[in-house]
Amino acid sequence: MYLNVLRNNRNVLFYLLGAGTSSFGNVISGLAFLFIAYQMTQSSLHTTGVAISQVVPYLLFGLIGGAIADWVDKKRILIIIDLIRVPLLLSLVLFHQLALLNYWHLIVVSFLIQCLGCFFNPAHRAILPIITEEEERSSVNSLLDTVTRGITVLGPIVSIGLMNTINVVHFFTFDALTYLISAILIYKIQFTEINTTSESSNQWKISGIVTSIKEFSIWVKKQTTIRTLFLVTVIIVFFNTWVWQVGLLLQLVETAPNGEELYSLLLGWYGAAVIAVNLLIPLIWKKLSLKIYLFGSLIWGIGILLLGFAYTMPIYFIGILVAAIGLPISGLSRVYLLQKYLPTEKLGRGFSFNAFLLYVSNAVSLGVFGFISSFLSTRILFIICGIMMVICSVVYLLIISRKAPGVIPYNRLNN
Repeated sequence: MYLNVLRNNRNVLFYLLGAGTSSFGNVISGLAFLFIAYQMTQSSLHTTGVAISQVVPYLLFGLIGGAIADWVDKKRILIIIDLIRVPLLLSLVLFHQLALLNYWHLIVVSFLIQCLGCFFNPAHRAILPIITEEEERSSVNSLLDTVTRGITVLGPIVSIGLMNTINVVHFFTFDALTYLISAILIYKIQFTEINTTSESSNQWKISGIVTSIKEFSIWVKKQTTIRTLFLVTVIIVFFNTWVWQVGLLLQLVETAPNGEELYSLLLGWYGAAVIAVNLLIPLIWKKLSLKIYLFGSLIWGIGILLLGFAYTMPIYFIGILVAAIGLPISGLSRVYLLQKYLPTEKLGRGFSFNAFLLYVSNAVSLGVFGFISSFLSTRILFIICGIMMVICSVVYLLIISRKAPGVIPYNRLNN
């Protein structure tokens, strides 16, 4: 099935190769930013500052990037952004060779790279529905998620080998090369894009961007499926982020003498399970629905809940496995539904709106549960968050079971 899609649609092959190459470089350079920041400052606070510089742009420009992605030639803007990122990264290598590199160079370049990502990511996501047929999307989404998650697991392993052969600063050189390759692969993608820039040049003004985002928000309020999708995503991610990103490590460190090693082992188990489930989903469901999305969220929540009761390693492995089954079902369903229900001229804003909500939910979760963790144990927080994820999923499953979604899929053939 996967081979048929790649054989019959070479655009998909170039798209996946470009995404994989770019993602691989991002993982490697992301590690370099953290490694070099710590080497230069020996400060966890300054190292955290680099991580923050990679999140803030999406809160500031995420929605704007989606609006602009809906107006411009998507292929052209993707190539331009890839080419701009090359000299930005190479400037860090040059400053290092001249012994002029300092911490603020890392902060500025990291911030600018992610700002460009605010415009690149929604445009990149928006061309996938254009170059695929609906019956191909479940398979292509699965392949894309498998590639990006596989690289997330593989990247740190490769970085260990690179550190033994080249200076860490040349991780940036490596990433610059991946951007060049990505630009070439995107250039090879052939598709006809419907011109959606019939509005006046005033759309490029700030007022035009704000109006575009406001218009999209009003449209979303009238779409039952999309509105429910966004709302449930915010709730589920809010209850998942802290316990998964911080709580799991803390719980292992507090309860096991070799907590860090166990944490790495569990993440590897999780990554392998997610990849396997990603590949199986298109074999089980050709088309995904809001019910399947909520079903995945329910399984995901059960996995988080099980981790709250994990006192032995087998329970940890079972909890991680259950979460690794639910997450890709939920994630792939969300992407599929966005591709299905968003009109072509709203794809950029739709995906950027989704990403913006994810980042906001992540930030609020880290702040709220980071504070609450001063009073409640990590184990209790796992149980609370797991229960809330399960309740949210069950409630919305009951709601949509009683009434049909009030949205008709947008037919691009009639556009």
